[in-house]
Amino acid sequence: MFVFFTACNDEDKYIPPISTATNQNSNAKFTGTTAVTNSNGRIVNCGSIQAVTEGNTNLQQAACRLEIPKLKGGEKNLFIVHTVPTYGINYCMEYNYTLRAQWWSAYRWDRTNSGKAVKRTDAWAADPLIPQQYRTDQSDHSNNGYTRGHIVASEDRVYSREANVQTFYYSNMQPQLYYFNTQGIWWNIENLLIRKKYITNAFRDTLYVVKGGTIREGEYTMAKNIPVPKYFFMALLRKRNDIQANGGYAAIGFWMEHKNNDDANYINYAKSIDQLEQLTGLDFFCNLPDDIEQKVEQEYSATTWELSD
Repeated sequence: MFVFFTACNDEDKYIPPISTATNQNSNAKFTGTTAVTNSNGRIVNCGSIQAVTEGNTNLQQAACRLEIPKLKGGEKNLFIVHTVPTYGINYCMEYNYTLRAQWWSAYRWDRTNSGKAVKRTDAWAADPLIPQQYRTDQSDHSNNGYTRGHIVASEDRVYSREANVQTFYYSNMQPQLYYFNTQGIWWNIENLLIRKKYITNAFRDTLYVVKGGTIREGEYTMAKNIPVPKYFFMALLRKRNDIQANGGYAAIGFWMEHKNNDDANYINYAKSIDQLEQLTGLDFFCNLPDDIEQKVEQEYSATTWELSD
């Protein structure tokens, strides 16, 4: 017996019904059939997933959002859903207790949250949703030879003060080399591609983003008590409601070695999502219907994503 889900969230109303395209790797298959909505800061079980959020967000629906990769689940990983009253879900991540580091952070841009209403808060703090013994704080990042590298950038969440405050949780930080973080390829893609081109209303109706650094065995070193990724990645999914091909979706990945540089030749770092999945071991955009997922992940268009050689 198959259970078909149409859309996991009102914002995803343009997803074709999954009944027209089987969805074998969706998070809906692992989060149970009972919607957990009463977390209120407590860790709860959502199927085989441990999850937590500030309020009463439906955690099953959160796991089914298009930006969320396939969750690892289990006792060592925590699905964190950060929310703000003015918008709802601000961003999500999956956090590993053993390494005290995130596998990824995921969020979206649309017409309601892409404006700038506040300035950077610099409200550095431990993440209150993580059990205290597994949290990171300033002591883990001070004098370790690296900057505190935002995964969800502060400038990505300036539509409300509370949304920006949440980007300064240490769970959202990974150690990054200074020039990589401030003027290298990571910074250039964030600032000159995503924020300058990709979040504009002319480019997208919704932009789904997954970012992170590698924390698989052999793909990080240690600085004090926390892992330093050897590579960083970004996975982007664009939805345009006026395009019929592939349901209006297009995707691209970026993969970059963690080293100081000032490179802005983006196409050297571009990958198809299939390629990025091989490099990271992650399953991106698993909540898309399988037929669309297969098409948009097998290749990218340099023209669509405004890349130049």
